[in-house]
Amino acid sequence: MTIDERLDRVVERHEALAQSVELLTNDVRELGKYVGDIAEGTARLLNIAEIHEKRFTRPEGGSED
Repeated sequence: MTIDERLDRVVERHEALAQSVELLTNDVRELGKYVGDIAEGTARLLNIAEIHEKRFTRPEGGSED
């Protein structure tokens, strides 16, 4: 194998790796958006659970004392 052939292979591998990194970067960004959505939904559910817990521990019309 000549040096030119070796350089061609290195260039091909470099291009393939660059494409892979670009795809992985896009996937990570997309997953980050999903994680943000899940965190927001979880926070909303926690808020709802806290509201319901207060309702169960303090009946309607009752005082907090």
